[in-house]
Amino acid sequence: MATNNSLAPPTLAVDTRVRSRSNTTETTLDVSARSRSDTLETRAVTPAGSFVSNVSNPFLTPSVSANPFLTPAQSDCGSSVITVDPESALRPDPGTEADFNVPNNPFAFSPGHLNKLLNPKSLPAFRALGGLAGLQRGLQTDTKAGLSHDETTVALGVTFDLAVGRASDKFTDLAEPPSNPSPEAFSDRARVYGRNVLPAKKATPLWKLIWAAFQDKVIILLAVAATVSLALGLYETFGVKHEPGDPPAVDWIEGVAIIIAILIVTLVGSLNDWQKERAFCKLNEKKEDREIKVIRSGKSNIINVHDILVGDVLHLEPGDLVPVDGVLIDGHDLKFDESSATGESDAIKKTPGDQVMASLESGNASAKDLDPFIISGAKVLEGVGTFLCTSVGVHSSFGKIMMSVQTEVESTPLQKKLERLAVAIAKIGGSAAVLLFFVLLFRFLAGLSGDTRPPAEKASSFLDILIVAVTIIVVAVPEGLPLAVTLALAFATQRLLKENNLVRVLRACETMGNATTICSDKTGTLTTNRMTVVAGTFGQSSFVKPEHESPKLRTVSQWAGDLPQKTKDALVQSVAINSTAFEGEDAGQFAFIGSKTETALLQWAKDHLAMQSLPETRANVQTVHMIPFDSSKKCMGAVIKVGSQYRLLVKGASEILLSYCSRKTDFATLDESPLTNNERSELTSTIDQYAQDSLRTIGLVYRDYPEWPPAHAKTEDGHLEFASILNDLTWLGVVGIQDPVRPGVPEAVRLAQDAGVVVRMVTGDNAVTAQAIATECGIYTDGLIMEGPAFRVLSDEEMNKMIPKLQVLARSSPEDKRVLVAKLKALGETVAVTGDGTNDAPALKTADVGFSMGVCGTEVAKEASEIVLMDDNFTSILTALKWGRAVNDAVQKFLQFQITVNITAVLVAFVSAVANPDMKSVLTAVQLLWVNLIMDTFAALALATDPPTDKILNRLPQPKSAPLITVNMWKMIIGQTIYQLVVTFVLYFAGTRILGYDPNNATQQKELDTMVFNTFVWMQIFNEFNNRRLDNKFNIFEGVHRNKFFIGITILMVGLQVLIIFVGGDAFEIKPINGVQWAICVVSAFVSLPWGVLIRLFPDEWFAAIARTVSAPVVVVYRVLAKVFGRIGKVFKRSKKSDETLQQGTGETEKSVGSTEKALFTQQGTTPEIILPEGTDATSVHPIIQVEDLERGRT
Repeated sequence: MATNNSLAPPTLAVDTRVRSRSNTTETTLDVSARSRSDTLETRAVTPAGSFVSNVSNPFLTPSVSANPFLTPAQSDCGSSVITVDPESALRPDPGTEADFNVPNNPFAFSPGHLNKLLNPKSLPAFRALGGLAGLQRGLQTDTKAGLSHDETTVALGVTFDLAVGRASDKFTDLAEPPSNPSPEAFSDRARVYGRNVLPAKKATPLWKLIWAAFQDKVIILLAVAATVSLALGLYETFGVKHEPGDPPAVDWIEGVAIIIAILIVTLVGSLNDWQKERAFCKLNEKKEDREIKVIRSGKSNIINVHDILVGDVLHLEPGDLVPVDGVLIDGHDLKFDESSATGESDAIKKTPGDQVMASLESGNASAKDLDPFIISGAKVLEGVGTFLCTSVGVHSSFGKIMMSVQTEVESTPLQKKLERLAVAIAKIGGSAAVLLFFVLLFRFLAGLSGDTRPPAEKASSFLDILIVAVTIIVVAVPEGLPLAVTLALAFATQRLLKENNLVRVLRACETMGNATTICSDKTGTLTTNRMTVVAGTFGQSSFVKPEHESPKLRTVSQWAGDLPQKTKDALVQSVAINSTAFEGEDAGQFAFIGSKTETALLQWAKDHLAMQSLPETRANVQTVHMIPFDSSKKCMGAVIKVGSQYRLLVKGASEILLSYCSRKTDFATLDESPLTNNERSELTSTIDQYAQDSLRTIGLVYRDYPEWPPAHAKTEDGHLEFASILNDLTWLGVVGIQDPVRPGVPEAVRLAQDAGVVVRMVTGDNAVTAQAIATECGIYTDGLIMEGPAFRVLSDEEMNKMIPKLQVLARSSPEDKRVLVAKLKALGETVAVTGDGTNDAPALKTADVGFSMGVCGTEVAKEASEIVLMDDNFTSILTALKWGRAVNDAVQKFLQFQITVNITAVLVAFVSAVANPDMKSVLTAVQLLWVNLIMDTFAALALATDPPTDKILNRLPQPKSAPLITVNMWKMIIGQTIYQLVVTFVLYFAGTRILGYDPNNATQQKELDTMVFNTFVWMQIFNEFNNRRLDNKFNIFEGVHRNKFFIGITILMVGLQVLIIFVGGDAFEIKPINGVQWAICVVSAFVSLPWGVLIRLFPDEWFAAIARTVSAPVVVVYRVLAKVFGRIGKVFKRSKKSDETLQQGTGETEKSVGSTEKALFTQQGTTPEIILPEGTDATSVHPIIQVEDLERGRT
């Protein structure tokens, strides 16, 4: 395309920028209205002398010259009117030039041009791009019909001048027509403007994780010791002369074996971390996935959020989270919460683009309230409408912010608790290692005087002492604890996703396991949300469900057949115009898309009231005003022009709307008459009867006005107050909508109750309907049913008394739900709550675990929740409960296993090294590293991946105050530790006598040491089975066949242990053993299983009493050690802090502040012009910008 970069001549535009000290020429029309707060800005002058704004703001593409954390300059919306060259409004910001240059661009605008609309919000840029009409022409789209489904490549180009209305109305051929037009849909549009996806945060490369694992200080120390040991071994092997007949020197093998063991341990741990990161990256991709309503080829469609393109026309409804930037096409009472994008906490009213352009061109540019810009990341608070997409993906405002603030996955509370426990265990193990080192060192030094060995051998002996001590530290540090919970969470979240639970916040997974109460919505969660109109009463005419058919009662088809056409038209208007649903496709079939209540009414109108196409029906009526659903009034409204009058159509909760009515309609003639008390009572009885039949009742009412808005209506900030017109309405009729209970819900509720979880229903329906559904689900038994208006006036004392008995809260407002959740938490409950609407967000945030609806939930609700129910089904909550308990159980199982190995390995190494004349532990460094690999990595994989069984719900939830290690767990830990120590020490100290070995026979002694090592490892393998149960039941093999990880890892450990014994030889300092010796090892280890049964039979109360008595001295010793280590740590910290302070020294503070300030303004090209109030000393208020302020977005 022949590119034409010339812009329109100077025109009327809006700008808040302060006159520069440069030679820039500006004609000011209204300077007096300018605020002093607008006067801080930075400037740069181009060679041509034209103005360039360098104000940094969070929506600029991050570059070397832009600080993304600075507060943006005030928007051009809402400022005085000045004449400005439109070229300055569209000039590239430094670092963004590439966005303005797109080769062979068939569209009038580049991504850079469109970015200037929100750079920040800029009416001059909007004006320079030709307004909404210019955007429509330049992007080759249609604001009514949207993009065409048939678009692939774009054959004809449109110039900038043509788009903004400064050239003849004709398209141009592309400079380089595509030689092979792409069959892919929207290929040119996606090439020029990109797709609505952000580059995924890449998982850390494996080599980086391995390198990070090697940075551990203990691993480094062990590696250094192993390297020195290897060097000495090589010296002894090759540097010392050996006599003929001497055994081959293999001293170097231990050093090599330790290094290999270190490599294996770090590599396996790094692989686990790598797989964990990849799993969470996939989960995050799924978390961002959602469906969006767009208009394409004149029809409304639902597409994936990643498929939105520049030029698309998108729907806006209350509760939507805006996915892309754009300009408002049309809308009714639209208000947005833009706090997540701009920091503005006020609700922002939006004005359609054409209306803004007309105001600017007419010269009535009081631009304070003119804001047509839709910012990605904003939330729709009120109103409905459509907008034109102008920026997607990395070019959108929200995309730029997200690219700069991609965060790591935070640690969960359980992970943090385990990290603290790991530190405590490491302190005890470290103390044992230090004590062992000094004991052996003193013995080594004491024996030096009589030691006749060569110096190399003495050095080697010293290194052996150091290596064993360091290895004990490696074994004692339980790095597997955080790994276990991470693996359990990763495994659980992946499985939950397959079972329709998308976990957005990891901590929710573990918290849900201990939930004590669930506050559930009714519609769509307990019921199917497949609604059908099955009954209705309109004056003296009515219809019922087919099963109620009788000579006196008519079906809906019979009833509709007798209706006059004008009556049908009135009903169609009530349900078609006063609705936000639309026609579309679902699984390739025609369907109404939107609220299930609205789609049920539309289907009823289409099937029985001869409603034609929904767009056609709406096009034939002049809609004056749309009033979105009001959760406090439980209704919504629309205003249409009927002749010379205006008709307000309202639909909503029938009993509430009935209280607003003073007149009724004759259904045959549509004549109005007063509504008598008897008629009101009859209607109330009908509504109650429908409710008792578990039907949702929707009232249809209206009122005609000679003008709109009516004279008595109240307004606030230019918006009509809905409540002020809800009086003296005319009753049209009531329909009953059936929403059957989901299959399996009553059983799921019963299982939840058996698990100690109280299920409560919180619904907007009336008490009668709520009671009927709650009874059918098994929620309501003999408890309390309250309605919102009665609940919210209770005092705190009354609430605390009634809430434990409350089973159903009907006619509740979102605030009622939030208060209920907060009160339950204050009473010590762990609360899960479901919500689907925007107004449910406070309750979802307040709850311990918030569940939002994946199908019918708004985006705001999903953002506020921790878990998204992909199928909106209550039974999926039960699945989350089971997996939450499985996560907690998995961590406790691993904890029970690891502490047992920790205690036994450290004690065996300590006691045997001290008792041995050569000061060598029976478990060598390489053997201990193998044990460490078993207990940290293999056991974590095996025990953290146990899927839950249904029996996991047969126990009560653990309270928040429950300890991480229960009495039952301590009983198993101590019991197995005693058994393992006894077996190991008997073999080590008495094995020679029991087996009849010669103490002077080196081969037999090596075989005995091999048996000790082999028995110790096999005891850990069998003990893994013991630890699959946390209770006192005996079946430790229950469900083992469902855990392929456990089976596979157990087989791997057994295979590797057999291989080590037969070929480990010199590396592990062992010797192959015979069948009898193997039998002794395996049988001795197997006895730990029946021993586990005896431990479970031992009463918990007896064990607790013994433990309290015996553990007292241990606790005292631990506290002393903790204080000693704490003081040592403080000394080092204080010393380090002092060094840092001295290094900063004189003038460092001034330098840091000055350099920050200087760098800040140097980036922007000039020193800021600061205008101070008169009489203020400039030196006394010189601004000091702190780094932490910049990080928080303050200046």
